[in-house]
Amino acid sequence: MMAAAMPVLATADPGAFGEPTGHEEAWRFSPLRRMGGLHAEPTENVGVGYSAKAPGSAEFSVVERGDERLREMAAPTDRISANIARLFETAAVVRIPDGARLDEPVVLDSVGGSGGTSFGQVLVAVGAGARARVVVRHTGSGAYAGDITVRLAEGAQATVTTVQDMAPKGVFAGRVRAILGRDTQLRGVAVSIGGDLVRHSTEVSFDGPGGDAELLGAFFTSAGQHQEHRLFIDHGEPDCRSDVAYKGALAGDKAHSVWVGDVLIRPGARGTRAYELNRNLILTRGARADSVPNLEIETGQILGAGHASATGRFDDEQLFYLRSRGIPPAEARRLVVRGFLGGIIRRIEVDSVVSALSDAIDKRLSVLDGMGESP
Repeated sequence: MMAAAMPVLATADPGAFGEPTGHEEAWRFSPLRRMGGLHAEPTENVGVGYSAKAPGSAEFSVVERGDERLREMAAPTDRISANIARLFETAAVVRIPDGARLDEPVVLDSVGGSGGTSFGQVLVAVGAGARARVVVRHTGSGAYAGDITVRLAEGAQATVTTVQDMAPKGVFAGRVRAILGRDTQLRGVAVSIGGDLVRHSTEVSFDGPGGDAELLGAFFTSAGQHQEHRLFIDHGEPDCRSDVAYKGALAGDKAHSVWVGDVLIRPGARGTRAYELNRNLILTRGARADSVPNLEIETGQILGAGHASATGRFDDEQLFYLRSRGIPPAEARRLVVRGFLGGIIRRIEVDSVVSALSDAIDKRLSVLDGMGESP
């Protein structure tokens, strides 16, 4: 059993975290030279554009820093989120009133600048007993750092999906910080398909008993891309549950994915259930997947905790089976990849996100088909 890499600081002072060198455990997988300076000492913010489709009783607004509503934003827990707190100029606020039931998702587009560095904040507050789905799409061609705070009041149920779809040379580094109240249910979904580099962190803590967090991830890492997903789940309240499942496919030379899952079960978190899973499918030579699950358990009064991780290559026998039944190689490859990611895709619940992910898979596999690439 390995100790979880628990965030120990919560401050808006970047200097308190120190500038990463790449030797730290939290940064050892990240190619710092490709991060556009988001982790260093940036001084400019070229701006973030926000637009949203907010159906029903959902409220959407763009506010300036210093607005009283932003007091609900979570404190930074790493160098980049501290830089965001220091440099952001405007923030998007999505608020779901108590008891609301939204049939359609709130879709928020968060667009970083085309050059330089951009820093943005998003607050998603779901009222007591409300039910809602929220999608935040990150796009742009520069270096973009963005934080999302999710707060669920008592009895709320929400699905919050982030889509990282930066331009080919774009960089995204950001964090989702979710605080779950009593008897709440959160489904957090991370979909990463675009950009030169993505470093996406998800942190969950419980602010009352009975919370339930389901965290899902799907990604396709292409040649030269670096996609990094980090999770920290802090169980400090009794009778809470967390379930993590991330799956990714990799194809092309120097395609690199990283998944780090940290779960901390504190002494007072009796009755906890926790499980985390990561699966990676390598489609070609030259791709690499790093997977690091961690558990730290400080009480014996839990219902269960575990983790699983596996990385494997494309199965030639599956391909042979499909081809022997008259299915062309390109279509056979698509069927295998879709089957591998299907368990995650079916739980995303937002048609536009499913379509974007499916289109990205088809586009990347078509490049392999054109190259005659063999798994």
